[in-house]
Amino acid sequence: MSRFWSQLVHQLTPYVPGEQPKIDQLVKLNTNENPYPPSPKAIAAIQAAVGDGLRLYPDPNADALKQTLAQYHGVTADMVFVGNGSDEVLAHVFQALLKQERPICFPDITYSFYPVYCGLYQIDYQTVPLAADFSLHVADYPQDCGGIIFPNPNAPTGRLLALDQVRTMLSQHPNCVVVVDEAYVDFGGESAIELVSEFENLLVVQTLSKSRSLAELRVGFAIGQVPLIEALERIKNSFNSYPLDRLAIAGAVAAYEDEPYFQATRRWVMDERARVVDAMQAMGFDVLPSAANFVFATHPRFEAVQLAAELRAEKVIVRHFKLPRIDNYLRITIGDAAQNDRLLAVLVELTS
Repeated sequence: MSRFWSQLVHQLTPYVPGEQPKIDQLVKLNTNENPYPPSPKAIAAIQAAVGDGLRLYPDPNADALKQTLAQYHGVTADMVFVGNGSDEVLAHVFQALLKQERPICFPDITYSFYPVYCGLYQIDYQTVPLAADFSLHVADYPQDCGGIIFPNPNAPTGRLLALDQVRTMLSQHPNCVVVVDEAYVDFGGESAIELVSEFENLLVVQTLSKSRSLAELRVGFAIGQVPLIEALERIKNSFNSYPLDRLAIAGAVAAYEDEPYFQATRRWVMDERARVVDAMQAMGFDVLPSAANFVFATHPRFEAVQLAAELRAEKVIVRHFKLPRIDNYLRITIGDAAQNDRLLAVLVELTS
C-alpha cells in the first residue's frame, strides 16, 4: 500500500515512544511516568464533568484552564497556550516559530522528538554537542541560527541548565526564538517562566503528564509574550479548534488548585531519587546529576544493554538508547518506594 504514500511519508523516521509492555507484576521504569496517582481533587473534578454536557463541543479556548495557569504562574491569560500534551504544543511550536530560513539548533543528546518534528515539517537543523559531562554550554550555540530549543532538565540525561545560564542564552540570541521545554522542571529545576515578561524571544513549554500525574489526560501548555502565543493560536485554529476536551480541562484546573498535594508528591519523587542515586553509586554506577524524575547512569564494568536485558528478565523495565555517546547508559524512572526497592535489589545481584 506504500505506493499511495506521499513523498514526505517515505522520508519520515517517526518517534518511537517508550515500550508499554503487558506483563504481570511488572516494575515499569522506562517511560518517566509519575508513580503516584493524580490529585484526588483532579479525579473528582473529572468525574463531576461526566454527564449530559459531553454531547456538546468543549470550550475552544479552554479559558478556565488558561486563567488558572495564568494566575498560578503570574502572567495574563493571553500569554498562555494549551494543547493535547506538550508534544502537540511542541508540534505547533515547530510549525509556527521554528520553521525559519536558517537552521535551528538543539543538543546532540536530547528529546528524540525534535528531529522527528524537523523531518515532518521540513525544517533544517543542526545539533550542538553537549560537553563531555553532558552539560549544555550556552557559548556553543551559534549567533545566526534560526531558533533554539532544549529540554531543561535535559532528556534523557536529567542535567539542568541554571536559570542564569538560560538568561544568558536569551540575551545572546535576541533575534531568534528560544524554546525551553520544561517537562521535568518541577523535580528540581527553576522555571524560566519568570523570565517571560523580560524576553520577547522566550517560550516555555510544560506538561501535566509528569509532576501532576496526568499523562493519560494529555494536557500541555506554553507561556510566552502575546505575539508568540498568537502564532501558536493561528496554527492551532488551522488544525484543531477544539484541542482539549471537557474532562481534560476540568481535571487540569483541579490539579493546579491542589498545591499541597503537588508539593508533597514532587518531594516524594525527589527524596526517592536521592535514595536511588546513593544506592546505585554504592554499587559502582556513575550517575549524572539529575533534576528530573529519572536518573541516567552507566557502570564501568557492565554493558548497559546487558543490564537492561537482565533487568527485564526480572520484570524490571528501564530505557536503553542505542545512540552514539549514550549507548552504555540506562535511563531509569524513579518509582515509588516498593518499585525502587525491587530495582535496587536486582541491580545488587547483577553487579555483585
